[in-house]
This record gives sequence, structure tokens and C-alpha cells, in this order.
Amino acid sequence: MTAPRVTLPPPRRSAGTWLLMLGIVALVVASFATLPLQWSAFFTTEALASAREFLEGFAPPETSPAFMQKTLGALSETLAMSALGTLLAALLALPLALAGAGRMGRVARAAVRLLLNVLRSIPELVWAAVLLVLAGLGPMAGTLALAAHTAGVLGRLFADALENVEPLAEQSLRTNGARPLAAFLYATLPQALPQMLSYTLYRWENNIRAAAVLGVVGAGGLGQMLKYHLSLFQMPSAATVVIAMLVLVALVDAASYALRRALMR
Repeated sequence: MTAPRVTLPPPRRSAGTWLLMLGIVALVVASFATLPLQWSAFFTTEALASAREFLEGFAPPETSPAFMQKTLGALSETLAMSALGTLLAALLALPLALAGAGRMGRVARAAVRLLLNVLRSIPELVWAAVLLVLAGLGPMAGTLALAAHTAGVLGRLFADALENVEPLAEQSLRTNGARPLAAFLYATLPQALPQMLSYTLYRWENNIRAAAVLGVVGAGGLGQMLKYHLSLFQMPSAATVVIAMLVLVALVDAASYALRRALMR
């Protein structure tokens, strides 16, 4: 004899939920209505001919040994900028996350949350433009710009991860006489650490792309090479730099994905 099938009622949605959904739909419709989006301009004969002529200028890419060696050096510089910037951001984000998660009082939580909002609200390009004045041209300004923006992102994510951890294990240790720091290190941090490492690896992927873009303002790496060759209309050289960017992003994405899979097992 089979058990009777239970039919669950559909979930109820409040009036506020419906108003929010209608507001989002209205915002999307208003965006399309107010922006002068000229979709037909992409498919005119003149536009297609200009695009084909521009793309043909990139072929064939520059493959001379001297230029390939130079590109490899810039690729290594971009990789180092992203890795070091992400590492510095993670080291700064962890103590900020402790305060942002409310472990140092409500006043400290509000102040640190505001600081994290400021750090991540300013784009990497703006941070780089400011830091170039202090550190001069080169990868140092780009590395610090990545660290500043990423610290704001990771600090918020780390704080949320710590707040979402089940507090029972830490409370049990403290009830049995463990000090607050020891209880946090042995109970709460191990639970949040895999997620925090996953966030860090994901931000490293994003910083690879950001590091390539930061070179456009003089922060070194592949982006600086790309800007230089495009400004001189040296399209084959620019094509080689773009291919190097694609290869670097693909390799880092694959490595980061493998590491995240290993951490989540």
C-alpha cells in the first residue's frame, strides 16, 4: 500500500514582494525606453566593413623571439601583480572581517562595514590612478590598487561567512573553559575557512583580468604593453598581447577551479 501523496500549497508572496518585482520590471522597461540604443547601427554595411578591416589588422600576430620574450615577461608581471594583490587583500580582510562580523562590538562592526563599503566601491582603475601619484608608474601601484579594492570585497565576504557559521561549537568550548580566541580558532574558523579560501581563489581569477586592465593607466604588465602597441597602431603586436591575456586567464581559471574543487571535498 502506497502512502497518500501530499500536495503542498504554493508559497505565499507578500504585497511587498510583488511590489518589488513590479518595480524591477518597471526599471528594466524604463532603461530600454530612455537609453538611445541603436541596435541597427551594428548591422549596417559600413559598420561591418569597418569591423572586418579592423580585425584583419591583427593578423598575423607578432611572433618574433624578442617580442615573445618581452610578452612572457609582461605576462609574469601581470600574474605576480594579481597573486600578490590578492594575498595582501586576504591578509587585510581577515582582521577586518572579525570586526565586521560583530566580534568587537556594534560600533566597530558599523565602522568596519562602512570602511569595507568604501574600499570596494572605488574601482581598481581609480585606486591605480591615485596610487600612481604616490608610487609612480609600474606594477607597485597596480598591486596596491588590486589589494585595496579586493580587501573591501573579501572583508565583506569573510564577515558574512563568519556570521553564518553555526555558533554551537564555539559556545561549547567556551562553556568548558576555553578562551575566546582559542574557541574561535578551533571551532568557528575551521568551519568558515573552506568558503573563505574559495572566495579568495575566485577573487584571484577576477584580479587576473583587472591586472591586465590596470596596465592601461601605466600600472605595468600586459595591459601597459597593449596600450602602447594600440596607441601606435601596431596591431600584430597587440594581437599577441591579447592572446597572452586569454591564455593567462584560461590557465588561472582552470587552476583556481581545480583548487576550489579540492577544497570543497
